[in-house]
Amino acid sequence: MKKIIITSIVLLLAFGLSRAQIIDPKRAARRAAENRANQKVDQGIDKGLDKVEEGIGSIFKKKEKGSGNSSSGKKTSPSSQTEDNGDESGEASPENNSKGSGSFSSYSKFDFVPGSKIIAVEDFSQDALGDFPARWNTNGAGTLSRLNNLPNKFLMTNTETVFYPEFVSNLPENFTLEFDLASTPKFSFYSGFFVIGFTDANVGKNWRTFQKYGNKQQESKLTVEVALHPTGAGGQRGMSVLYSGGSGQENIKNEIEQRAFATAPGNTNVRVSIWRQKGRIRVYVDEAKIWDIPRAFTDGINIGSLYFRNDGPSSDADQYYISNIRFAVGAPDTRSKLITEGKFVTTGILFDVNSDKIKPASYGVLKDIAGVLTDNEAVNVKIIGHTDSDGDDAANLSLSKKRAEAVKKALSGQFGISDSRMTTDGKGEAQPAGPNTTAEGKANNRRVEFIKQ
Repeated sequence: MKKIIITSIVLLLAFGLSRAQIIDPKRAARRAAENRANQKVDQGIDKGLDKVEEGIGSIFKKKEKGSGNSSSGKKTSPSSQTEDNGDESGEASPENNSKGSGSFSSYSKFDFVPGSKIIAVEDFSQDALGDFPARWNTNGAGTLSRLNNLPNKFLMTNTETVFYPEFVSNLPENFTLEFDLASTPKFSFYSGFFVIGFTDANVGKNWRTFQKYGNKQQESKLTVEVALHPTGAGGQRGMSVLYSGGSGQENIKNEIEQRAFATAPGNTNVRVSIWRQKGRIRVYVDEAKIWDIPRAFTDGINIGSLYFRNDGPSSDADQYYISNIRFAVGAPDTRSKLITEGKFVTTGILFDVNSDKIKPASYGVLKDIAGVLTDNEAVNVKIIGHTDSDGDDAANLSLSKKRAEAVKKALSGQFGISDSRMTTDGKGEAQPAGPNTTAEGKANNRRVEFIKQ
């Protein structure tokens, strides 16, 4: 009888859910609860059913927006959940989960390769703490603040809002987008998703189109959205939604659970990487690939805008943070560049600051290069490191040589490329690919070149 009652309640909840919004965390959470309940009924696991019953009970005890998470009924402030870092903005920050501290082995399935040319970099260094960034636009609010032990600024949102970089437009058929995403370490699954969107429409001319309750299908020919949420119905995973639609039609929509961005194991400070190749979209959170959809983008439709959205919290304490945004264009074509043209240049091999230690997120690029060298055993290469102009000239020259040597060691040690096929050199800041007066220019100058010998 208990199983019948629980199953009936779940089905009634699912039937009564509103379809007014395209991405709804409550709907995704309840659907996950329904799936778990049905599976466990089939298996006859009473213990699991008890947990589902508790979860369903909590649905009926949902707190009103602004009530906070305190059992006393008092609003819980962010600083009571996290350590206040005392920065200029006065904002509290989530725990500094160790982002980017993985190993090459943990990234062994990471095949992300960034675009060949960086056209936009944003770390908010030009803006003051406490402000909304000057090069962005919004229909709501956001505040620049810091996270514990991290030197760069983050844009924090804790209200329902749409915001976008005005300096990114007319996205080509091949591009990559990378950014750091964080949330407060305690995050209600009743709060909204964090959404990354791509559309052919002009976001700033019709904000309502891109709000949570807007009708994207009618207002644009194509809108593709990726949504992330750090808390699922079961509490052990996060959630993600992928949507593609427009011109009054929903092409693709799916909801999944994912472990990569999740509060329970403490994965609330992550690196998100999105890779578009014509119709295809791949989405990675740290080393995990959570989406790989072959036909998310419709051929022939120009993507004119990139935007972000906070679908709105159930409590002011639930906050999202983004920073270190990097947008690059161009299709990776390692084989043609190296074998046919004789030179391959990449900004996708990343190092710790002022160090020759390669970041594990470089694994996809190194694997791509190693694959070309493995398939072309007669080809030898010279690896040349380059830096931007920050710092001392002599130190930059030495660092560039060490980094080239580190790349050689990685290709040899991780992928079995013979040392005898590779030589190294470094040019420091002497041969810039772009001006050292902009963040984009500096990012393109921090590169590694592979010259066919």
